[in-house]
Formats: sequence, structure tokens, C-alpha cells
Amino acid sequence: MSEKKYNPYDNMLAVLKQSAEMLGLKYEDYATLCYPERELIVSIPVKMDNGEMKVFEGYRVQHNSSRGPYKGGIRFHQDSNLDEAKALAAWMSFKCAVVNIPYGGAKGCIKVDPRELSRDELIRLTRRYTMRILPLIGPDQDIPAPDVNTNGEVMGWIMDTYSMFKGHSVPGVVTGKPIEIGGSIGRTEATGRGVTIVTYEYLKHAGLDADKMTYAIQGMGNVGGTAAKILYESGKKVIAVSDWSGAVYKEDGLNIDEIAAFLADKKNCLKNYQADGVSHITNDELLTCKCDVLIPAALENQITADNAERIQARVIIEAANGPTSVEADEILNRRGIPVVPDILANAGGVVVSYFEWVQNIQSMAWDLDEVNRTLEKIMLKAYNDVETMAKDKNSSMRMGAYMVAINRICTAGRLRGGPISMA
Repeated sequence: MSEKKYNPYDNMLAVLKQSAEMLGLKYEDYATLCYPERELIVSIPVKMDNGEMKVFEGYRVQHNSSRGPYKGGIRFHQDSNLDEAKALAAWMSFKCAVVNIPYGGAKGCIKVDPRELSRDELIRLTRRYTMRILPLIGPDQDIPAPDVNTNGEVMGWIMDTYSMFKGHSVPGVVTGKPIEIGGSIGRTEATGRGVTIVTYEYLKHAGLDADKMTYAIQGMGNVGGTAAKILYESGKKVIAVSDWSGAVYKEDGLNIDEIAAFLADKKNCLKNYQADGVSHITNDELLTCKCDVLIPAALENQITADNAERIQARVIIEAANGPTSVEADEILNRRGIPVVPDILANAGGVVVSYFEWVQNIQSMAWDLDEVNRTLEKIMLKAYNDVETMAKDKNSSMRMGAYMVAINRICTAGRLRGGPISMA
């Protein structure tokens, strides 16, 4: 009998149900959170550089708008599907509620491997996708942002396409844009910076010295790479990092600046990185290596029932969305390995996206000190809200975070009159 295929949306629903019941809610109290408010599937025809026409599939899912406009990234990945988009949209709703910013959750995906497309093909793909989802997005409706395999440049293309249809520049339609066209200073580093803020706060509350810890980070993209850089530059020992090609390990600590410079050339990957004392290991070996702090910062479903028994970290800080399966969560909980959940740990990106949106609406710009100071204030408040809830309910940090989020979203829905009967 084959093992059941992982479905991120089923994973989200299982955690939602468990945390809602811990809050004492009946199904009818949180039923609306089990279903996205809107799901859009689009076909995206693109003329390739060789003249061939290819049609790609894309999605935009809007989960919940009780607390404000929808907010959520757009990812380009060959394994994307509708269930993934639905799960990511729901996680965005919860994430925005945990850090108490006035957004609901959304997510967009295009089923494509961007490494196989030229820059011109990516521009055409992005513009056509923007046209397909145009009726759903806008600065007061749904504000996209970068995600896996997208960046500020892609957001610039989306903003430009949307603005052409509106007849004037609308910078607030997306966040994560280049600073020169309305982006916020500090946005690119915000998710990784938020991860380190939460990491330090956890270690402080646990009575552990951050300077004496060892850190392993799965993923050297924007989030993992930024977290690794911040940790390294503050004198922390990062002993393992990985990318799609594999991982590198050094017990005495890696030179993260050197690795980042090597990976800055997009033709390079970690399997080709060589340095004294550095050994090459698999991604699974990174996840199960002996370290104090494990930071999964790649894709979902990385820590599973297959490897959870072999995890040796003292704490897991989830920088990726949904990296731990429900089954793995139960194993880690039984083994006494705490997990600081994604909807808290990686919320720094959406917090600074909110700052960017506010700056666009007000037609003004904040300086870096103000951005980072306000980010830290919000992340620390969210951490303490989650820890307080977890202690009050004698639950894990994940359940605490979900309970904080569900309580805020359900309260907002109730104050707005709840689901409206059309009978």
C-alpha cells in the first residue's frame, strides 16, 4: 500500500481544526476559515523566443478578507498546484493575524521552472499572468509580493502592467518592489531579519546564549541567505547551509560571506563550492545534523515522519512556509523538540510589505532605522502574544500561534456581522 501523498491544504486544515478546538470553538465558528473565499485558475499563453507558443497554468487564491485586503506572494515553481496555493493563502491569513497587521491572506503561483525561461520569456509570462488576475488585484483589494523564484524585478513588471491598464502609476498594487519605483528600504532582508529576531527571542526565553549556539540553515535563497548573513556577521557559528543542489557542512563554522559571494553568480550552486574543511552533505543530512538551531528556509514538507526521529536540533525555527508535516510535528512534540512556527517566525516579510504599502498610500518613505525598529517591535509583540497563549493553553508554540490568529480573524468576522445569509 503506497504512502498517502502530502497535501499542504490537508495539513493546514488538520492544524486549524486542532487549534480551533483548543480554543473551545465549534465548527460553525471557524467554518469560513476552512474554505478560500475565491479561487482563480488561469491559462497563460506565452510566445517563446523560438516562436513556439506555450500555455502555462497559474493560480490566485484569496483566503479571507475579514481583517482587510488580501495579501500574499506570487511564486514561480514547476511543482505548484491549486492545493499548494490554497494552503499558502490560508497561512498568509494566519500570519497577518499573528503579527496583527490589517490584511487577509492570498497566494499566487505559476506552474513553471523559471530557470528554463529567458528573461524576455519571464517578462511576457509575468505580464500575461498579471492581465489574467487583474480583476482580482489592487491596492485596496489584493496586494501581491515576491515569493519563491520571484523578486523585486518581477514585482516591477506586475506593477507596470497593472498601471498601464489603469492609465496611471499605481505603486501600491504590489510590495517588494525595487526602492527606485516605490519599494521600501529593508524589505528584501525583512523575512530573514524577522527570523533572526524570533530566534534570538526564543533563545533568550529558553535561557540559552545565542553566541554559543550552532546554526544549520536549509536554503540559501533570500530568506535563508539573509538569516545566515545576519547570524554570521554577528559572530554566530553557522555550521551547515544548503541550496537545491545539496548542502555544505563545517563543524567549526562556514564563511557565509564567501558562500554568498559564490552564489551571487547564478551559474554557481553549492555542490560546486569548495573550501578548506568543508564537506558536502545531502539536504536530509543537513536537517538531521547535530546542531542547536535548525532553520528550514526552503520549501514545504521538508521535516516529515521519515526524518523527524533523526532530528538532533534543540529547536526548529520555521523560516519556510509549512516545512513540517503534521505527523512530524507530533514526533517532535513527543521528543521535546520545540518548533517556532512559520506563521510567526517568517512574518517579517509581510510586516515590512505592510510598511511599504503604507508608504505608497501616504506617498512618503521611511528610513532604514525606522523600518527595522518598527519590524522588531511588531515581531517581539507577536512572539510574546504567541508564547502567552501557548502557556495559557498548555500547548505548543504552533498551536499558540494558530489560536492567536484564529481568535483575531473570527473576532473580526463576528464584529462585521458574520457570514451573511442570502436566503
